[in-house]
Amino acid sequence: MDHTPRCLSHLCSRWTRWLDRLALLIVLLYALLAWNAESGARCLLAPLDLTWTEIQWRGTLRVATDIGFRPFADEQDGQVVGYDIDLARAVATELGVTVEFVPTGFDALYDALTSRRADMIASALPYVPELGYRARFSTFYLNAGQVLVTRHDAFITGQDDLAGRRVGVALGSDGDAYARRLAAADERIFLDSSYGEVSSALADLRCGALDAVITDHVTALIAVQSAPGLQIATALTFEPYVLAVPSEAFQLHAEVNRALEALQARGFFEELNARWFQE
Repeated sequence: MDHTPRCLSHLCSRWTRWLDRLALLIVLLYALLAWNAESGARCLLAPLDLTWTEIQWRGTLRVATDIGFRPFADEQDGQVVGYDIDLARAVATELGVTVEFVPTGFDALYDALTSRRADMIASALPYVPELGYRARFSTFYLNAGQVLVTRHDAFITGQDDLAGRRVGVALGSDGDAYARRLAAADERIFLDSSYGEVSSALADLRCGALDAVITDHVTALIAVQSAPGLQIATALTFEPYVLAVPSEAFQLHAEVNRALEALQARGFFEELNARWFQE
């Protein structure tokens, strides 16, 4: 009698039971690892941020920056200095590493990340969400948008107070474009766009020939530092600057945001403003 079919059936049954047990073991192992990950324990299947690992191994954070865009990055006496330079150094200190600057033209900043020549961009970088596929962006550290500058005695707190007021802007600037929209909506605003440089408008504001000036936040900060009688009444537009790290560097991204939060809590950005935004 041929027992081959019965043996094959028995063998298949044993293999089926082993496969079922193996599948059950895999499910249990996966559940255990998932539970460990959820409870905060490290596990072998956790994703790995190679950029962050390499930074810790090297002990150095490589930062791409466009040298020459003052006051954010410049070279003086052979040394790199500036607002973003001090910020990058402070972030690196928070991360427990040193910093190495990688001079990079503005148009090539993102390429420095994708080619792994740099770990972070610190270069007056505007937040551009549509480029999120190329980089992860930090929390905002500076709003470079348009602001309203007035004298302390002008009693102007916002754009609703500009009716009947003389507002100066630099011709062709972003402030000019914004002011023209305001004047089109309210004909009581007296707009003077005859200024070739915003510094001339700010000088007229100081002497009382104007009631307000619309300009970018950085220029306004410099003006307020050098002329105590002036103040930034309100922000008009939101154009934030950010730091950027490689798109896959999720842990470095979290560490950079943690560092910025710590620096903000210590008043570091007020120190930066006083140090770099002055004539």
